Amino acid sequence: MTTNNKIIYIFLFLVSIFYVGCKTPESNLLITKKILPETYPYNLDSTTTADINWREFFTDSNLVSLIDTALKNNYDVLMTLQKIEVARNDLRLSKGAMLPSVNTNLATLQRRFGYYTMDDAGNRVTEITPGQLIPTHLPDYFVGLQANWEIDIWGKLRNKKKAAFLRYLGSKEAVNLVKTNLIAEIANAYYELLALDVELDIIDETIRIQMDMLEIFEVQKQSGVTNELAIKQFQAQVLNSKNLKYELLQKINENNNKISFLLGQYSQPIIRNKTNFNTQNPMLIKAGIPSQLLRNRPDIRQTEFDLMASKLNVKAAKAAFYPSFIITGNVGFQAFNTSYLFVSPQSLAYNVLGNLTAPFINRSGIKAQFNTAKANQIEAMYKYQKTILNAYVEVSNEISNIKNLENMYKLKTEEVSTLENSISIATDLFKSGRASYFEVLMTQRSALESKLDLVTAKKRQYNASVNIYKALGGGWK
Repeated sequence: MTTNNKIIYIFLFLVSIFYVGCKTPESNLLITKKILPETYPYNLDSTTTADINWREFFTDSNLVSLIDTALKNNYDVLMTLQKIEVARNDLRLSKGAMLPSVNTNLATLQRRFGYYTMDDAGNRVTEITPGQLIPTHLPDYFVGLQANWEIDIWGKLRNKKKAAFLRYLGSKEAVNLVKTNLIAEIANAYYELLALDVELDIIDETIRIQMDMLEIFEVQKQSGVTNELAIKQFQAQVLNSKNLKYELLQKINENNNKISFLLGQYSQPIIRNKTNFNTQNPMLIKAGIPSQLLRNRPDIRQTEFDLMASKLNVKAAKAAFYPSFIITGNVGFQAFNTSYLFVSPQSLAYNVLGNLTAPFINRSGIKAQFNTAKANQIEAMYKYQKTILNAYVEVSNEISNIKNLENMYKLKTEEVSTLENSISIATDLFKSGRASYFEVLMTQRSALESKLDLVTAKKRQYNASVNIYKALGGGWK
C-alpha cells in the first residue's frame, strides 16, 4: 500500500468518525400550545387592578405596616432571596466557563529510566552540562502558568450561559411569587382577625340582652306567669353564648400568633381597627383580560423563564455531539537543578496543544444527557401551560365569587334587620302573654346566628377581593 493510499484511508477514517460524532438526534418538539380566551366570563373590561401597587390597593394603614414588616423579616422571603444568590453564582460560573482558565503550576518530578531502555542508553553517553553526564536519578522542576480554553464553536457554552441567566430571572420571579402569596396571606389573616373582633362584640351584646331577658323571666316566675323550665332554658342559652365567647377568644389568640409568625416575630398584639369593618366595602376589582396574566403573574413568568432555559439546555446538549476544540498550554521555567531554574532564556519552556475531538465510543452517554434535557423541556412546557390554565381558572372563580358574595351580603343584611325587629316583637308579645318563652328563645338564637353569618359574609368579601388581586398577579412589582 502506497503512502498516498494510507493518507487517504486515514483521512476517510477520521471523516467517518467525525460524521458519526456530529450526527445528532432530532430536537424539535411538537406540542400544541393552548390559546388563552380573549375575555373572562361576564367581564369585558380590559383594565386590570393588577397594575395597582399593593400599597395603593390596601388602604388600611395598620395592614400596610404589617405587610412592610413581613416583607423584611418573613423567613420564606429571606430563604427565597438566597435562591437568587445561588442562581447569580450559577450565572457567574457559566460566564467563567467561556473564558480561558489560567492556573499557577509548581511541579517537581524525580525520574529514573530502566537500564535496558532507549532513554537510559542515550542518557549514559549524553552530557547534561559540559563535562557532566545525565544522572541516573534525574530531577525536573517547573514553575509557570497552565492554561486551558475550550473554543465555543457550536454555542454550547453560550447556550448554557443564556440558560443560567434565564434561571436567574426565574429566581427573581420566585421571590415575587413568595411576596405576593405572603401579602395575600397576611391580608386575609388580618381581615379574619377583624371579623373575630366584631363577632366578639356581637356575642357580648347578645349575652347582655340574654341576661336582661333572664331577669324578666325571673320576675315573671315570681308572679307565676312562667315556670322554672323557661328559666333553665334561658340559663342554658346564656351559658352557650359564653362558651362561644371563649371559642372566639382562642381563635383571636391563634390568629394573632399566626400573623406574628408571618412577620418573623414572636407573639405580640396586632394593632388593628375594627370600626369600619362592616361599613367599608372592599376595593372594586377590575379583572382585565386573560392575556395580561402573562406579564402580571410571577408564577407564569417564572415558568416561562424556566421553559426558555430548558430550550437552551437542549441546544447545549445537542452541541455535545459536535467536535470540541480545546487549547491547552504551559509557559514557565523548567530545569533539572533549582540553581538553573530561573536562568533566562535557557530555562524558558512552553507548549501549546490544539485538540479537536468528536464523541465516538461514549455517544450513548451524550445521547442520554440529550434525552434528559429534551424531557425536561417537555415537562417545562406542560408546567407552563398548566400554570396559565390554573391562573385563568383562579381568576374566573373569584370573579364569580365576588358577584355571588355581593348578592349574599345584601340578603343576609335584610335577614339580620328582620330578625332584630323580631326580637323586640317577640319580647313584647311574651310580656303580654301572647308568645311563649320558646319563641323568644328561638328568635334570639336565630338573630345571633344571622349576625355572625353577616360578619362571615363581609369577611368573605374582603378575602375574595384579596384573592382575586393575588390571582391577577398584583403586588409583585
